[in-house]
Amino acid sequence: MQLICLGWVIGIATMGKTFPMLQSLLIPSIVLFIIVVLLKWTVLKHDHSLYFKCLQLCIGFSLGMTLGYSYAYMQLTDRLAFREQQTEQVEVIVYVKNLNEWGDQSIQQKIQVLNRHAEVVQWQAFLKNEIDLKQQTSLELGQYYRLQGNTRPAHSYATKGSFDQEQWYIQQNIMSGFKVSAVQKLSEQDIYSLGYGRYVRQQHSVLNQVRLWVEQQRLALRHFIAQQPVRNKGLLLALLTGDQSLLQPETEQLFQRFGMSHLLAISGPHVLIFALLLCWSLHQLICRYCPQIYLKCPKQYLLILPFCLCVLLYCAFVGFEIPALRTLLTCLLMSAFVLLKQKIQPLSILLFSASILLIFDPFSILSAAFWLSYGACFVLLRIYQTVQQQNHLEEIKTWTQAIKIQLKILIESQWKISLALLPLMLVFFKQIAWVTPLSNLFAIPWIGLLIVPLDIIAAFGYFIFEPLGGLFFQINDLCISGLLLFIQWLDWIFSPTLQPIAMNTWTLFSLCLGLVILFLPRGVVPKLWVILCFIPLIAVDADQNDFELTVLDVGQGQAIFIRDQEQTLMIDMGGNYDESKFSVGKQIILPFLSVNGVSQLNQLILTHLDQDHRGGYESIKHDFPIKKVYSNEQLDVENLSQFDYCHQGQQWHWSDRVNISVLSPKPEHLARAKFEKNERSCVVYLQVKNVQPYQNFLLMGDAGWETEYHILQAYPDLKVDVLVLGHHGSRHSSAYHFLKQLKPKLTVASAGWNNRYGHPSVMVESRLKDLNIPLLTTIEHGSIRFFKQKNIMSIAFERDSQRWLKH
Repeated sequence: MQLICLGWVIGIATMGKTFPMLQSLLIPSIVLFIIVVLLKWTVLKHDHSLYFKCLQLCIGFSLGMTLGYSYAYMQLTDRLAFREQQTEQVEVIVYVKNLNEWGDQSIQQKIQVLNRHAEVVQWQAFLKNEIDLKQQTSLELGQYYRLQGNTRPAHSYATKGSFDQEQWYIQQNIMSGFKVSAVQKLSEQDIYSLGYGRYVRQQHSVLNQVRLWVEQQRLALRHFIAQQPVRNKGLLLALLTGDQSLLQPETEQLFQRFGMSHLLAISGPHVLIFALLLCWSLHQLICRYCPQIYLKCPKQYLLILPFCLCVLLYCAFVGFEIPALRTLLTCLLMSAFVLLKQKIQPLSILLFSASILLIFDPFSILSAAFWLSYGACFVLLRIYQTVQQQNHLEEIKTWTQAIKIQLKILIESQWKISLALLPLMLVFFKQIAWVTPLSNLFAIPWIGLLIVPLDIIAAFGYFIFEPLGGLFFQINDLCISGLLLFIQWLDWIFSPTLQPIAMNTWTLFSLCLGLVILFLPRGVVPKLWVILCFIPLIAVDADQNDFELTVLDVGQGQAIFIRDQEQTLMIDMGGNYDESKFSVGKQIILPFLSVNGVSQLNQLILTHLDQDHRGGYESIKHDFPIKKVYSNEQLDVENLSQFDYCHQGQQWHWSDRVNISVLSPKPEHLARAKFEKNERSCVVYLQVKNVQPYQNFLLMGDAGWETEYHILQAYPDLKVDVLVLGHHGSRHSSAYHFLKQLKPKLTVASAGWNNRYGHPSVMVESRLKDLNIPLLTTIEHGSIRFFKQKNIMSIAFERDSQRWLKH
């Protein structure tokens, strides 16, 4: 059964991928499983041979995996059918049943859209703070509205390693964003007259009314804390309900730098603390007033029901977040095992819990919270098993010994959890803070044993007698101030920063395998094997990376990554109009380099200094080492970097097969680069020998017609197989004569989805069509990767890697 559950989880984890073979194995797996079960019950009832047992395990795992894959495939297909694809102005009828989220620029509100499809779908509405405050048009819980505005479909930067907004929308069951321009409140009678009476009746059901009441109480608690005379309102609310609407950006950044962001989310211990507090109080009342009850019903049986109800109540109160759901399912399963007098096997409970959760919400597999929550739980169970074994060997005689043992467990659990979750942290966040174990060593017990219990008591006080709740919140504010004082002291001593880690798939797999061996019980696998697993982390194989050229999807901008063996080069790094709001450098370029195992660049060529080409560099130049930077204008670089102008005649011979040269601008034209940035762009020509069908790449930067004319004059026999269009495919670049003479086999345009410039231009597309030259765009395909396989130059598109990225 465990292997079936494990196969189920792994099968669900393939969500977004397409494996026709797995789908074709579903029926055979079911048939084989039925045959094996029948054989086990009849002919081979007393057969305990190793071969038959292995056969059962393999078929059980195969069945679980194929079922999981098929279930995930169907669920994703159903959800993708309701996703919005285009931006358009619409009028929708909506119902509000979820608590909103306050942001600096807007209020985000999940809305149920009644009139868009045959089924009700969920969108994410964005309302400006000014509208809500001045015109009093905020969306109230439990109310219906007619909204006018523009749909904002999710469109990710399809670059490996960057945040996948489309995946997040799918996981959250959000079919579109929606920018609200007008709001009109509707009555239930209006909704009935519009033909949605059935939906209104559904919302009147007991379960939906309870859910609405919970959301209203969460909102009331938010307003109550916001009005309290305390300094740490955001932390008080976030640690109680997971609502981060009041959290200050400075506090959030502080927790991020110390690797403690997970403490701001509701986790299993929060739920258990609440349940244990109430059950302990109930136990004390029983012991004081009617202890004879325990003679009729053992304590563990009597308290199981209130304990589970408390866990359920708190999970509902925090919005059924994944860590809380994991705790709820685990508690229910363990309670069932206790009532049925079955032996509790922690790993089995964990697998059953994950499997059940994925039945009800298979999309939770896409969340980092799922993997981190269950990963931490697995490590804690291993620590618990170790402690149990030690307790059998050690006899605790004094309270000082007990304290020493508890401190030992605390320290051991922190370094083990930090180490065990390292691969997951690298997969999801691409960076770590080395001070995390030290900060968590103090913060976790301080929050878990003091702040969270006080928060819960204060919330109880609020519901019973508001001044009492306010008093406890103020006391807790002092406790949080003490925690922040300690963190700020650590900040003053260590000044920690999040370190980006470069690790490719192979080294990451080796790290995971080594950690699994390290955490296995003694005697299963020799611990010295860990050394073999960790060798790839320090070994450098110069020949492991064959040639590749990737045109990254950085929106409206350009960034090109080139690698051949140990040599790495980037041409431009993209850039947002305001890197402080959204940093292309930190949120796209650095994660991409990290997942490709690149810890430094040999060269960077900034074709010119427009923001959409150099902005990403400015945001990461202090954090990422680059040996040499080239541009057509003078540029301030880091002390460890060298600067030089790029100009015609420069050449770099990386190897016998790769040559790079600069075709423009001429050295005498560099003085005009400040005033003619686009035309004086650095134009790079790259040749890869002995490959087919793409050998010669011409990268035009933002160069226009004038530069194209000079290139044709200077290099009349220039061979080009792949042309990266100048100025993102602008109509002032890629002249008809230029395209006709070069006659590339393929052209690429790096441009942003729905960009206001209309790039690539319709005129350029028409020229290419007339000349029968194919065009690939980062809008349609995401990052476009050319890579060498033996003597073939192949192409891969990032938007082909996941089903939700395809449009």
